[in-house]
Amino acid sequence: MLTTVLTQNRNVAHLMPDDLFTAINDLKRELNAVILAHYYQDPDIQDIADYIGDSLGLSQQAAQTDADVIVFAGVHFMAETAKILNPDKLVLLPDRDAGCSLADSCPPQEFAHFKAQYPNHLVISYINCTAEIKAMSDIICTSSNAVKIVNQIPLDQPIIFAPDRNLGRYVSEQTGRELVLWQGSCIVHETFSERQVVQLKIVHPEAEIIAHPECETSILRHASYIGSTTALLKYCQKSPSQAFIVATEPGIIHQMQKEAPQKQFIPAPNINNCACNECPHMRLNTLEKLYLAMKHQKPEIILPEAIQKAALRPIQKMLEMS
Repeated sequence: MLTTVLTQNRNVAHLMPDDLFTAINDLKRELNAVILAHYYQDPDIQDIADYIGDSLGLSQQAAQTDADVIVFAGVHFMAETAKILNPDKLVLLPDRDAGCSLADSCPPQEFAHFKAQYPNHLVISYINCTAEIKAMSDIICTSSNAVKIVNQIPLDQPIIFAPDRNLGRYVSEQTGRELVLWQGSCIVHETFSERQVVQLKIVHPEAEIIAHPECETSILRHASYIGSTTALLKYCQKSPSQAFIVATEPGIIHQMQKEAPQKQFIPAPNINNCACNECPHMRLNTLEKLYLAMKHQKPEIILPEAIQKAALRPIQKMLEMS
């Protein structure tokens, strides 16, 4: 039996199966497809994914997969990375408009001009950037491995770190290295209110504050633990604490609750008391759009060959150094 629904972005009616989970799994077998999902996706997408992870883990999975089709439930730069690592595979993104405010904060032409001002500098770019920025970089990093990678660079080698200024500042503090920072940022991780986080800690004195390094310094200084989404998840499992105030996109809480159901996870409040700490780009992907992308094999990620080749080298360098 079929039921008619409307997709979020279109005024066209589509026939949808009653059981999307079964239909998606059927398409996955038919296409020899793998579904990769970021921790910030809706719970339904996380539950049907073959692999859930942060940017580093997803990149590693994309590099290792033997699937013919990669369905990337994340944002555009993540699907681009999968395509760069798998130029001959079909890479699908459920919603073509699922972009990234951090990637958008680093326009390629402006960054090329910025880079030209520091001709002797090594460029380390956070993976949350466009394929064009990756192609201009020497090494890519993620929040999981940024400190480790910078620590492997000779002390006399000056470094440009792009595009996230908050992660760059954190890496600089952790490594003792002076970094030239591009002034980009993530709208989600800059919405957290220090005042309200402190007030929440007063209400829940037993709760540990844990934070992603993309957060501003005003939030990080209150955190008992700072780490990537995967690191935060693992920390909650191992910590004896029974409650956590989580300063990152709240999609990760679905996995935290699954891994430690006896513990309490409280989303850190934001400045406007809205849903602004939910990434609006990540949330464009839905289970219905994932099904349609697989059924129609689009939207497909397509990149110019020159960009793909230039961006592959710094990504491979990251995977080697990780």
